[in-house]
Amino acid sequence: MLVKCYSSAVHGIDARTITIEVHTGGAVSALTKVGYHMVGLPDNAVKEGFHRIESALKNSAYRMPRQKIVINLAPADVRKEGSSYDLPIALGILASSDQLPADRLDRYLMLGELSLDGSLRPVKGSLPIAIQARKEKYKGILLPKANAREAAIVSDLDVYGIEHLREAVDFLSGDQTLHPTVIPTRELFAEQQDQYPVDFADVKGQENIKRALELAAAGGHNAILIGPPGAGKTMLARRMPTILPPLTLHEALETTKIHSVAGVLPTHGGLVTNRPFRSPHHTISDVALVGGGSNPHPGEISLAHNGVLFLDELPEFKRTVLEVLRQPMEERRVTIARAKISIEYPASFMLIASMNPCPCGYYNHPEKECVCGPGVVKRYLTRISGPLLDRIDLHVEVTPVSYEELSRFERPSETSKDIRARVESAREIQETRFREWPGIHCNAQMPSRMVQDVCRINQAGTTLLRTAMQRLQLSARAYDRILKVARTAADLAGSPDIKVEHLAEAIQYRSLDREGWAG
Repeated sequence: MLVKCYSSAVHGIDARTITIEVHTGGAVSALTKVGYHMVGLPDNAVKEGFHRIESALKNSAYRMPRQKIVINLAPADVRKEGSSYDLPIALGILASSDQLPADRLDRYLMLGELSLDGSLRPVKGSLPIAIQARKEKYKGILLPKANAREAAIVSDLDVYGIEHLREAVDFLSGDQTLHPTVIPTRELFAEQQDQYPVDFADVKGQENIKRALELAAAGGHNAILIGPPGAGKTMLARRMPTILPPLTLHEALETTKIHSVAGVLPTHGGLVTNRPFRSPHHTISDVALVGGGSNPHPGEISLAHNGVLFLDELPEFKRTVLEVLRQPMEERRVTIARAKISIEYPASFMLIASMNPCPCGYYNHPEKECVCGPGVVKRYLTRISGPLLDRIDLHVEVTPVSYEELSRFERPSETSKDIRARVESAREIQETRFREWPGIHCNAQMPSRMVQDVCRINQAGTTLLRTAMQRLQLSARAYDRILKVARTAADLAGSPDIKVEHLAEAIQYRSLDREGWAG
């Protein structure tokens, strides 16, 4: 008997429906002694699933057919990966051997990995699969209970979380009623939004660094923090998401899809409501950072989409790893190309990096002496390529906090909520400014051809910028960056024009462009 049931495969962050055809009948081949044949480009995880399925059926008191079983995963030219096909194949075998009515199989998408006792284990990519199920007008989706909340984010789709194979069989037979998982997505999003465990109010002193990070958040600028060990670079960077504008519901869904495909959502997790903060170790490989692999998966830069990617101790990263950042930082997406497929992952992130000024960490320290030899500081800095530094707008020098500032209790620090209010006002100005340019939402995203029109300066500003370029010996790449940052400073001040003080503030954030900074 031939039956059809339906599952789904994830490519990139989108899903594609897979038809599973199961035919039972005929004698087992006397030559091969194999009773089943699986076709349609299954990988090893899918092929090995047949042994899990056989044990799960026997341990759930069902009969494994002793006839020839042919399983086709269509379309046959698309490679099938992972263990999520266990459940639909098992149900197809039961239906083709008359142990389960087949009349309801075509109403649902099914996915789940079977344990040997018939219980279901969670799988990756439930959210994009649920979105695809709703798009193709399926009545509902059957999946492991651990993935139910994730899939239930999608409205107008019955999501049934099941714990055991018997539950799915009884439900499709009409012997058991299951209640769909319901998640009030908008209410949940509003309730859980902006719940961060850290706050800028925890930071003592460092007012100039907070101002620089406020500028970075307001304009979407990348920034690098340069300072000795213990100056607070990591502590400040970890609080960066708390002052960014809150995620919109569309951004939250897009971010959740990426985390779902990567399998990094918390157990029984639902919608990602806070901006991501990813901090990979400096030993990371280029594939782990940008994504890819034999079975392509999102990398750290895609997991940081709509959030912050923090690279601590930037010069310690392998140069090949840092170089793969250049194109995603410009295009805000990653394309993984293989011989037969090409997968695209979104990668619109804000880069915050930190570094010591030299190997010993105390170059330009106000109290401690640097012990690095001549030329060591410059060689240390050249571990970061010029093209990568070209994409970082703010170079912020971080100095240690004095004892007096640490012990001062009478004046509380400004909270992240207060800073975020100013950031949101500046972002609203930029959204209005770039309304006619699709894909551009903040000042940092402006291409060079727009800078001259949007960042006009008066004669006094021109004179100041020319003098700064000459006296500080700033490189040519600093010119556009200074104008963009000055435009953001003007937006924070509510000024329609870039004034001299805005330019002066932007110029001070180009430390690494100064000739002679590294000796």
